[in-house]
Amino acid sequence: MKVYVVGLGPGGAEQITPKALRVLKECDVIAGYTVYIDLIKDIFPEKKFLSTPMKKEAERCRLAIDRALEGFTVAMVSSGDAGVYGMAGIMLEMAQAHPEIVIEVIPGITAACSGGAVLGAPLTHDFAVISLSDLLTPWEKIERRLAAAAQADFVICLYNPSSKKRSDYLMKACEIIMRYQKADLPAGIVKNIGRHGEEYHVMTLAELKKQKVDMFTTVFIGNSQTKIINNKMVTPRGYTNYE
Repeated sequence: MKVYVVGLGPGGAEQITPKALRVLKECDVIAGYTVYIDLIKDIFPEKKFLSTPMKKEAERCRLAIDRALEGFTVAMVSSGDAGVYGMAGIMLEMAQAHPEIVIEVIPGITAACSGGAVLGAPLTHDFAVISLSDLLTPWEKIERRLAAAAQADFVICLYNPSSKKRSDYLMKACEIIMRYQKADLPAGIVKNIGRHGEEYHVMTLAELKKQKVDMFTTVFIGNSQTKIINNKMVTPRGYTNYE
């Protein structure tokens, strides 16, 4: 009995790793959030699919466990990497009462990496990844994390920067960061990474504060060393110091 927890990457079929693709081909059942299932249905038309909407992650895991106990090999899919704001943790938690089920996590390309590649090289040095969603994390804790990362001069990558209920959260995040960083700090956004309609924009932190973004946008805020080179974000590691 086995459940794979598979990272699909940012969305395009060509960005699914060969190992993830092999696992999905070999499994009997593919489970996942409805939006992510829709991304891969056409690639695996012969598969049985189980999908649940957002906020039904625990139910999704129970369905996958039930199928595994029936003898099916199941793949639970997440966008990006399953271990980065994905389904790997909850799947391992939910399956702890069934040690007979083997859980294997298959890594994928997370938005920090795929979005960073679109923008250039913003993550070449130390960086922090912070989700602005307060659905599972209190906003007060998110504020402290933003402040700590800004004070430490980390490059910051923001996941889930906005939604209908959180339309001003990116603005709030920028205000917190600007307490410790300059307003002209390089920043960038990438929308629909690896999917139809992909686009990116490079700007300053002050300009970012005014941007309207959505849940399909990943935000990058540079550190004091980050530069804009030919409309790309670059955070030097310091290799030229060897010359």
